[in-house]
Amino acid sequence: MTSVRKAVIPAAGLGTRFLPATKAVPKEMLPVVDKPAIQYVVEEAARSGIEDILIITGRSKKAIEDHFDRNVELEAELHAKGQDSRLAEVLALANLAEIHYVRQGETRGLGHAVGLARRHVGNDSFAVMLGDDIMDEHSTVLAEMIAHHEARQSAIIACKEFPPEEISAYGSIAYDQVEERLLQVRSIVEKPAPQEAPSTWGVMGRYVFSPSIFAAIDRTPPGAGGEVQLTDAIGLLLDHGDVYGYTFTEGRYDIGNKLDYLRATVELALARPDVGDDFRAWLSRYVREQGIV
Repeated sequence: MTSVRKAVIPAAGLGTRFLPATKAVPKEMLPVVDKPAIQYVVEEAARSGIEDILIITGRSKKAIEDHFDRNVELEAELHAKGQDSRLAEVLALANLAEIHYVRQGETRGLGHAVGLARRHVGNDSFAVMLGDDIMDEHSTVLAEMIAHHEARQSAIIACKEFPPEEISAYGSIAYDQVEERLLQVRSIVEKPAPQEAPSTWGVMGRYVFSPSIFAAIDRTPPGAGGEVQLTDAIGLLLDHGDVYGYTFTEGRYDIGNKLDYLRATVELALARPDVGDDFRAWLSRYVREQGIV
């Protein structure tokens, strides 16, 4: 049984890349097929042995709390109509994990948001899972990161390789290869210009930390816009210990990106046993009729 039982999900961002949809609806609640994005993240945490989740929210994010709460009226209606499978699905939401919430009063960066988890996390190691990144349900990235954290007692960050022209959207690392899928981080920089990036390995939205990350966040000065960058805090961890990058190639969707959001909707719908076959048939017919291939 894993010793990492807690996760922090920062979900206080404004979601400006998806305006106007996110003007009144939290970006984390945008549906991918028929589940809001944040549900995929919570389900991934539960599959990885996480039992206790702290979601960092902000103003106008109450829909997230409502989604994972009980809805007695809805449950009664589904029961009265004999819709047992839907009732079971709704009930399961409230039992995925023990979920807590704290509000980030102002958007001061990802490092600041993670720092708000200090009291809840206490002296335990924990995962950080960004709501913009959702993983295929067969992905074992987080579980494997937790295993490496337990074996090495070091921070583990998820890394994926990108074309040089795309690395400026991510944190980038300099590294030494340790194992087939494990890199020892030598330095890390937030969103470098392609010609200044230390490598083409970008940092993804999964991390496993010990509580030492909080001291690093305390020592991290605000950057542009007064935001405290988690990447900068990870850089400070390197002054006192090891940080490793766990590499992967498949199964990740950046649903903060419109094209990747559409890709996630298509690919995850095709994998669904309830709609996959019918959707595949329609999609094939549409592609032929439009002369796309």
